[in-house]
Amino acid sequence: MKALDKRSLILNGNMYEVLITLSIPIMINNLIQTLYNLADGIWVSKISSVHFAAVAFVWPVNFLFISVGTGVSIAGTSLLSQLIGASDFKEANKYASHIVAISLISSVLFSIIGYLITPVAVHLMGGTGDLAEYSNIYLKITFLDLPFMFLFFNYNSIMNAQGNTVAPMILGGISALLNVILDPIFIFTFNMGIAGAAYATLLSRALLAIWGLYLLMRPSSIIKPSLKNFKFDKKINIKILKVALPSSIGQSGAALGFIVLNSFIASYGTATMAAFGMVNRITALIMQPGMGIGAALTAIVGQNLGSDQLKRVKEAFNKAIYLTVSFSAIGCIALILFDNGIINFFIQSKDDPSVISQGIVYLWYVSASMPLMGMFSVFQGVFQGSGHTKYSMSMEIGRLWFVRLPMILLFKYFTNIGPTGIWFSMSFSNLIVCLYGYWIYKKGSWHERIIDKENRLAEQAL
Repeated sequence: MKALDKRSLILNGNMYEVLITLSIPIMINNLIQTLYNLADGIWVSKISSVHFAAVAFVWPVNFLFISVGTGVSIAGTSLLSQLIGASDFKEANKYASHIVAISLISSVLFSIIGYLITPVAVHLMGGTGDLAEYSNIYLKITFLDLPFMFLFFNYNSIMNAQGNTVAPMILGGISALLNVILDPIFIFTFNMGIAGAAYATLLSRALLAIWGLYLLMRPSSIIKPSLKNFKFDKKINIKILKVALPSSIGQSGAALGFIVLNSFIASYGTATMAAFGMVNRITALIMQPGMGIGAALTAIVGQNLGSDQLKRVKEAFNKAIYLTVSFSAIGCIALILFDNGIINFFIQSKDDPSVISQGIVYLWYVSASMPLMGMFSVFQGVFQGSGHTKYSMSMEIGRLWFVRLPMILLFKYFTNIGPTGIWFSMSFSNLIVCLYGYWIYKKGSWHERIIDKENRLAEQAL
């Protein structure tokens, strides 16, 4: 389906059809990415549970830097979708060029900084012994792929803003397949160990980014960024940063929260860390429908707000909640029914039986809150699509820093229930943040336009 046909569907089509058409490719793409993360974990876990724990341990540090790219990507989808909804394609091209330039500069800078501070970060998180050694190796290499990851984020946001969620899915699938093929070759055939998993991901993402930028230049794309004779426009930079900054802060705050959280988890031992990392990967697999629908909402909300169709935006929210809760409930039941088999399949190394037992307990707790996790994704999609990312920021930060971490501290120092306090806090925090998200939604301030049509037309006339 052409970009202009997708625009017509988003603005006029049956809302269930719109949600399913846009979200299914996102679900498949996210599913593919989750599967290759799981593949990484499975291959690494074949070495030892400590190697796998190292991969989970350093993830929040890497995500702290990735959050900036994600914030710019969210701003891109929000701003570009609203401009497309208003049929302002010339302005959309200008914004897309600025988004690519900002991402390129920031990603190279963060890649260098991240590589240099890796040993300090691992030490501050409490990594010692073998866990610290493997964490340092893996994290340093993953920082090298930041520029490629940021550029693919740009491709994703530009295509999603147009309603084209199929092309990113195809590229993501090819990259994931390449990563799955390269993992065992680099890890075992070349005897590179945990470094092999990181290098396989680096090569896969590099090819993904280069191909994505090439596809943006094709005639079928109604938005084409260009850095030829490019000059920064202060007003556009301010508008992008106004939307991107809260989102980046929210995700950075969440990443910092997970760094602190990981330090608490690591204090219970590498078995608890490994169980935590693997169950999170499993639940991410089951949560793909909810996450896909939430991501699709960003473009749906943006384009319909851009064309002044608030009633249609609210219809999208209500139907997205219904679909997401339904899919999440099915996933919850499946995890509870097949808990033992699922955990044993994904934990390939049997060197520590407590990893299995702790994983099963955590799986039960997190399964109970899966419908709430789906609702969280829907609220995020609405607030990000409208450009009011300060609300998605407050949900991201609030869930970790004001609910989850304080509860974990209370359980750790004032009870003797051990890791169970972590598992309960993870689930309960999802309930609190969804109640907060619903309160913000009912207030209605999120649907005020971030790109004022009259002001934009006046600027173009000057």
